[in-house]
Amino acid sequence: MGNQKARRNTDNDAPVIHGAEDLPMVTVSSYNLELRNRQGFIGDRANKAAFRETLDAWRMRIRKGGDDPLGEVPTDTLSKKEIDALLKDGETEAAALVRAAVDDFAAELADVLMRYLREDAWKGTERIAVGGGFKDSKTGLMAIARAQLLLKAEGVKVRLSPIAHHPDEAGLIGAVHLIPAWMLKGHDAILAVDIGGTNIRAGVVKLNLDDAEDFSKANVWKSELWRHADDEPKRTATIEYLVRMIETLIGKAKKAKLALAPVIGIGCPGIIAADGSIARGGQNLPGGNWESTHFNLPEALRTEIPDIGGQPTFVIMHNDAVVQGLSEVPRMTDIKTWAAVTIGTGLGNVSFVNKIDKKSRTK
Repeated sequence: MGNQKARRNTDNDAPVIHGAEDLPMVTVSSYNLELRNRQGFIGDRANKAAFRETLDAWRMRIRKGGDDPLGEVPTDTLSKKEIDALLKDGETEAAALVRAAVDDFAAELADVLMRYLREDAWKGTERIAVGGGFKDSKTGLMAIARAQLLLKAEGVKVRLSPIAHHPDEAGLIGAVHLIPAWMLKGHDAILAVDIGGTNIRAGVVKLNLDDAEDFSKANVWKSELWRHADDEPKRTATIEYLVRMIETLIGKAKKAKLALAPVIGIGCPGIIAADGSIARGGQNLPGGNWESTHFNLPEALRTEIPDIGGQPTFVIMHNDAVVQGLSEVPRMTDIKTWAAVTIGTGLGNVSFVNKIDKKSRTK
């Protein structure tokens, strides 16, 4: 465990390595696809910033012929709740403006998804789980529903399904699916970390295996949030703060007499190499070069937190969109091939193939 080498049990489970394709319940057929067109990465057309740019473009067009229904307030300062509130009165120009932006954004999202579906790794995809911070709003859910209609209109037989858990929790809960169930038997919970370009969240995820062996009842018991974008810390300070967050959670679990598995599961942006380094895609992480060959986040955490409950700490890391998508594993057992996208600072993407699905079990 200490040297992070791949582990298997005698039942030939998937190896436990960072950024693995072979996971306990699914095979990761692709993630972090970096598809381009003449304008750049296609995912940039369907992230949170793209929606605000679309809304701002509509406001600029409207001003050519009259007053902006949103007044002088800059688009960037509007919160998700404020934008959602504009939809409450469907007869106003403000509501019509937001709906127009939603329609345009949904068209871009549908176009991006159709482009992904043409990739070999996405062929045969039956369902796409949609998560990320944008989903956590009425505007986001409306855009997802509109994109679904557009896909149907193009004859694309794939169902869009908003990720069931809150985005803040899905990125933690999914970590339980990085680890074979045998490693977690006899324990109540694991520690999980979700690292993003704006926030870092750490939490204790209760397994609730007595209620459901497939982790469908797993939930976030306690969590700590740090909006590092406000502090602009160096990389070293970021790791120090994260260690303090995890140690605080370990203390809370001990006080509550929760038996923590000696595992820390991490979701992190970028391409995750088998040794736990970030091959590329970590440019938005705080305070330094996270892609350096001289830096390894799992090793750094294991050095600072060498044991949990008297057992050597095992740290496992994968891409953040993969981890958030994995939170949907219990709800995808009726199909074989599925995918997930996360609409946030970027557009995360991942495609999965279930190792066992209900159709196979009934044959």
